[in-house]
Amino acid sequence: MLDIARELSRWCARGRDFAVATVVAADGSVPRPPGAALAVDTDGTATGSVSGGCVEAAVYELCHQALSTGETLLERFGSDESDPFAAGLACGGTIDVLVTPVRAGTPGTDRAAATFTAALTAAARGEPVAIVRSLDGPGSLRGQALLVRTDGSHRGSLGGDDRLDRAAAREAHALLTAGRTATVRIGADGTRCEPAITLLIETTARPARMVVFGAIDFAAALVRVGTFLGYHLTVCDARSVFATRERFPQADEVVVDWPHRYLDSQRLDARAVLCVLTHDAKFDVPLLERALRLPVAYVGAMGSRRTHHERLRRLREAGLTEPELARLRSPIGLDLGARTPEETALSIASEIVAERHGGTGLPLTGTRNPIHRDPPPPRSRRPDDAGTSRGRGRARAFG
Repeated sequence: MLDIARELSRWCARGRDFAVATVVAADGSVPRPPGAALAVDTDGTATGSVSGGCVEAAVYELCHQALSTGETLLERFGSDESDPFAAGLACGGTIDVLVTPVRAGTPGTDRAAATFTAALTAAARGEPVAIVRSLDGPGSLRGQALLVRTDGSHRGSLGGDDRLDRAAAREAHALLTAGRTATVRIGADGTRCEPAITLLIETTARPARMVVFGAIDFAAALVRVGTFLGYHLTVCDARSVFATRERFPQADEVVVDWPHRYLDSQRLDARAVLCVLTHDAKFDVPLLERALRLPVAYVGAMGSRRTHHERLRRLREAGLTEPELARLRSPIGLDLGARTPEETALSIASEIVAERHGGTGLPLTGTRNPIHRDPPPPRSRRPDDAGTSRGRGRARAFG
C-alpha cells in the first residue's frame, strides 16, 4: 500500500474508510511486483493498480466485500483456461493479493487504523518506513499492522505475543535498510520455531540518487528523464556559468564544484547512478578513478569510442584494475541511433533500467527471455568498500 501512500494519506486525513489490496506474492510473468496496491473507499473511488487491468474489476469487488464485512481476505489470481469467464492474468503468471479494510474514520479507537494512518502519512512525506502485516496464522493477527522506522522503533502490534512484534520489527528494519519489500516466516513467539506465520513487510525508501556530471544540454534532457523515473537528481559541474538553477529547474540540486571533489563528499548507497557527461579528461579521469571503486549501481561516461579508449588508457595509468574498468558503461547508453539530447537521454535511461533489472537491451520481439523477471543479485563489494561513500480461487478470510 505504500506505493500509493500519498493518495491514501489524504483519504486518512479526511476520515474516509477504505480497503486496500496489495500484491503479496508473484510467480511467473506478472504486470506488477509485490507491494503494488489498489484501494477503494466507501464511495467506490479507486486508486492504484495490482495488475495493470487484468483482474482490477475482481479486486475492486473484493475491496467492497472487505469494507462490508470488515474481514481481511487473501486471494490468488492466475490463469484458468477451463473457465473463460474467470478473472485471471492473461500473461500466464500468478499473484496473491491481500485485501485489508482500514477504518480511517475511527483512528482514535482502532489501533490498526491509527498505525496505517501513521505509516501512510510518513510515507507520503517521503520518510522511509516499513509496514508489517500477517498473511496467515491465528485470527488475532487478522487486519493488524506494525509500523517500523529507520531507527528500529515500532508502533502498533500484530496482535500476538510481544516477542513477535520485536522479531518482526527486527526483520522489517533489515528490509527497510535494504529498501526491499518481501515476505518472511517467523514463529508466533518471535523465534524461528514452528508453528511459523508469514509476514508481508512493505518498505518505502528515499529515492535513489542520480548524479549527472557535466552541465550540458544532454544533462538537461537526462534530468527530465531521471525525474520521470523517480530519481533524486543532482547536477554537478565546476563551471558556474553552466551549472545554474535556471538551466536545470527540475534538478533537486545544482552544485558548482569539481566533480571528483563533490563525489568525495558524498555517501552513496548501492542504488546510486553516476552519469559522466563532461567528456573532458581533466574532469573525467579523477572522477572515474573514484566512481569505479564505489559500490554503486551504475557508472556511465559519454564520449566517442576514441575518447573512451584514451580514457581507459589514462585510468589504467591511474592504477585502476581491469575488473574495475569493466564496470564502466562507455560510450554511455544503448544503441538506439540517438541523435538529439532527448533521444540520448532515453538511451542512457534505457541502459540504466536494463542494468537494474538484468535486461538484455534487445527487442522483445524474437527473444525468449521472460518479460518480467527477478533483478540480478547486487554486485559484490570488495571488503574495504563496505560502509563507505566511496486464475482466481475462492476468497478466504484469515485464521
